[in-house]
Amino acid sequence: MELLNSFDPFDIFDAEAARLDRFFAGLDEAGWARPSRCAGWSVRDLLGHLAGEELYNHACLDGTVEDLLTRLARAGVSGYNDFNEWSVRQRRDRPVEEVLAEWRELNGETRRHMRELGPDALLDTMAGPYPAGKQAFHYDSEYATHADDVGAPVSEEEADGRTAWRVAVGRFALVEQEAKVQVEQTAEQIWAAVDGVNATLSYPEFVEATVGRLGPDTRLDPRIVAALRCLA
Repeated sequence: MELLNSFDPFDIFDAEAARLDRFFAGLDEAGWARPSRCAGWSVRDLLGHLAGEELYNHACLDGTVEDLLTRLARAGVSGYNDFNEWSVRQRRDRPVEEVLAEWRELNGETRRHMRELGPDALLDTMAGPYPAGKQAFHYDSEYATHADDVGAPVSEEEADGRTAWRVAVGRFALVEQEAKVQVEQTAEQIWAAVDGVNATLSYPEFVEATVGRLGPDTRLDPRIVAALRCLA
């Protein structure tokens, strides 16, 4: 956890949720219909994903994850990707203003409750009991990634700090998952090695690698790309 000691996961969660909220609030019909970086999803679909995900987030907080999984299985929903697609489908025919209000309310409750619990409180997750602070860092990464997926603005003043915490979360996730990749960080770049190949990445490139957003034209060896993906 030392990699993350310099950052407050709950402050970051608030900041990234606010970024998405500001962006969503300014969209017109064409903006909602625009494709996101998530294959097959429009910006509106991505909002539906975020709103639907709160079903799981609240189950983690309420200690009812197993009950949720049972209900989903009865509805024919199995696995993470299936749940994501189901969440989007459930909201495609609803007014976008209604879905936005749903996400604002439920995510606001999630963020407030997690902050109240504190970083060391244990949540009920699909992986078993897990500290709220670490879980918040995972949410932070997801929200920042999805903000980038839809093109939500990041100011010059916050860009470096935002990249710094995302590098730290990526490195933490690799350690947590016992990824078979060697990673070393210098003042300006990341060095990574696996299976006899190595590469030097800029901080933003490393972040994109950890969340699976490098794209098909990346210069990196596929083994490096696969080994670094840990947050998406």
